[in-house]
Amino acid sequence: MAKTITMRDIAEKVGVSTVTVSKALGDRDGVGSELRILIKETAEEMGYHYSVDANSFRKGRNYRIGVLMEEHFTDDNSTALSFYMRLYHSVVVQLSRFHYSVLLEMITPQMLEKMQMPNVISEMRMDGLIVIGKVQEEYLKLIRGSRTPLVYLDFYDCNLEVPSVISDNVYGSYLLTDYLIGLGHRRFAFLGSIDATPSIMDRYLGYYRALMEHGLKQDEKRIIPDRGEDGLGIPFRLPEREEMPTAFVCNCDETAYTLIEQLCEMGYRVPEDISVVGFDNYVPGTYTLPKLTTIDVDMDEMSRQAVEILIRLMKGQEQVFGRKVVGGKMIIRESAGRVKE
Repeated sequence: MAKTITMRDIAEKVGVSTVTVSKALGDRDGVGSELRILIKETAEEMGYHYSVDANSFRKGRNYRIGVLMEEHFTDDNSTALSFYMRLYHSVVVQLSRFHYSVLLEMITPQMLEKMQMPNVISEMRMDGLIVIGKVQEEYLKLIRGSRTPLVYLDFYDCNLEVPSVISDNVYGSYLLTDYLIGLGHRRFAFLGSIDATPSIMDRYLGYYRALMEHGLKQDEKRIIPDRGEDGLGIPFRLPEREEMPTAFVCNCDETAYTLIEQLCEMGYRVPEDISVVGFDNYVPGTYTLPKLTTIDVDMDEMSRQAVEILIRLMKGQEQVFGRKVVGGKMIIRESAGRVKE
């Protein structure tokens, strides 16, 4: 069986980047005329098939949508595993309304290192793409270079180059923190790596806003990372007993449940001694400790909006930019209580 030629093969043959090949084949700016001709001639010689009409999806759709996410989000130890699999399932359900099939591809560390175009783009000819969860910016540039209609889900581009749909992380975390303050808590800690994703940063900002409104100071030592540079969970470095806060605001439910287990092992009772709140409304099936006060993220509405934006982009009906923010609701359970006198 003959090997399928990819943009990466052409790039290696010519001695340029995959992004340059994508721009040349799509007749985009940023590539000189001589190099553009060389890349197209090389592509034809190698047997690469591409459409010179960037809007060909309007004329004959394949009714296939590619969904991309970084592989570490689906590792067994990833705190995002359950959340993103549920979000992906919701996307599939929403796309089925429009009779689209879905192909999920994981972006591996090797693909990131070599800047290798996903197969769903280079070989499968998707009508559109949805990227779930934050991806390295340089790799996103590569994906955008394919000129395939694209929507980000649960993260956003600070330059707003691509339409995105996110949950209302700022207001949700604000509500949780304000609720704890109303229960008498004044000594807080935020549990989450605020530089890891835009969502965690936004949740921290909501937490910080609530503290500011009530005249409470935030000690930087009370911002506790929950994951490493690879996105995987790390052990929490909790304060000493004399410095222990009365309430923790966690960036996600998985982190909150892990914290509750650790606090119980240290001899603390939740919520009698320390209150804990999370975000996402995820409840592990085998979990028996106090159920979590959290924010219920409206995944179905997020997915619905992302899919409908993508459909409009594919039809060429309008250019959609900026962020769509979907609100959630606070669910009060057993893990938060009044501060001890």
